[in-house]
Amino acid sequence: MLIPTPIGNLGDMTLRAIDALKAADTILCEDTRTSARLLSHFGVTGRTMALHEHNEDGRIAQVLAMLREGKRVALISDAGTPLVSDPGYRLVRAAIAEGLPVGGLPGANAALLALTLSGLPPHPFLFLGFPPPKGAARRAGFASLRAAEVAGLSATLIWYEAPHRLVETLEDLAAVLGPRAAAVGRELTKRFEEIRRGTLPDLAAGFIARPPRGEITIVVAPAGDAAPDDDDLDRRLRSALDGHRLKEAVAIVTAATGLPRKQVYARALALGSEGEGSASF
Repeated sequence: MLIPTPIGNLGDMTLRAIDALKAADTILCEDTRTSARLLSHFGVTGRTMALHEHNEDGRIAQVLAMLREGKRVALISDAGTPLVSDPGYRLVRAAIAEGLPVGGLPGANAALLALTLSGLPPHPFLFLGFPPPKGAARRAGFASLRAAEVAGLSATLIWYEAPHRLVETLEDLAAVLGPRAAAVGRELTKRFEEIRRGTLPDLAAGFIARPPRGEITIVVAPAGDAAPDDDDLDRRLRSALDGHRLKEAVAIVTAATGLPRKQVYARALALGSEGEGSASF
């Protein structure tokens, strides 16, 4: 049984979730120490077992044996809905492959809550988990996403992010996707819950001035249909050239706009010759 847990406010724990945990023979936890506080709060005293990213493969045979014996096994993560940027996917796939029953309950999820609070189109949406932590890989991922948008993808985009990487991620999103409308949800359902809305560059600047803490969700508006004009191309290039070498900046903007690389490269050289970019090989 996949059982969501609160993402901050314990009042969001459902009665069905509490009953299911009390009825379980074994509760699989991402971190047994974190889950112990939650379980104690709701009077759940069942046996717990750690199941996390590093030991999931090794636990599968043991858990499947429990299920074959008719044992009731519950899976929770530290917060939110299991499997959504949390462990458990490989275990669920293995149980399904053996024809064992897999059930679940609805419950808390930061991505959906941030989406509904963002003021951006609620559907279709695309949840992308955490961006790569390294800048080059992150920008390459955003460029691939932008290429998919040029090919026809249109969806509100959602990511989780660590607070210490938020500004860099917002800046990279702005460089690749342009000054789109976006929202950042912080500490959702908790005492210091905050939703900031604005363009990607404005949000980045705001969090530079006031660094964030806590758990972060980023929501970005879908791509527009209009092709970039010359001013937009120049703006994108200036943004990309600020901190990136010429070839990398050209690659980012080419993927973001769908324009021919030669056109983007020529304009980047022109901007450099005008003294407006600081590009170098």
